[in-house]
Amino acid sequence: MKRDYPDRPIVAVGAVIVEDDRVVVVRRAREPLQGAWSIPGGVLELGETLREGTAREAAEETGLTVQVREVIEVFDRILADPEGRTRFHYVVIDFLCLPLRGELRAGGDVSEVRWIHRHELEHLELSEGADEVIRKGLGLRAGAK
Repeated sequence: MKRDYPDRPIVAVGAVIVEDDRVVVVRRAREPLQGAWSIPGGVLELGETLREGTAREAAEETGLTVQVREVIEVFDRILADPEGRTRFHYVVIDFLCLPLRGELRAGGDVSEVRWIHRHELEHLELSEGADEVIRKGLGLRAGAK
């Protein structure tokens, strides 16, 4: 599947992994968003459900096995090149996830992974929209207790 300059939008999933008042963030190792802190996730594979893809991406990028819960947000991530052509176009579905087991470690398309607390969000260079989705996830988790 061609990810840059695609002929149609690509479906992607995100795992907002929450435990107490902290959340997992990853630093992207390649484009799009190389170097930015973001939510673990990636492209859905053929024949895979949204929840299966979310669990797979969480495991690949963080080393954690997660329970995939409700949808937090659905949005478009459209990035243009300097000439204004659409270089990347993803439709992203972010899910609230709870960690079940595993040891936090960076893998897949990420160079770093860490747990952060709510108050640390403002100090990270997060990808566009990630801060809002993370805060929604933390709020949903707090409300479920």
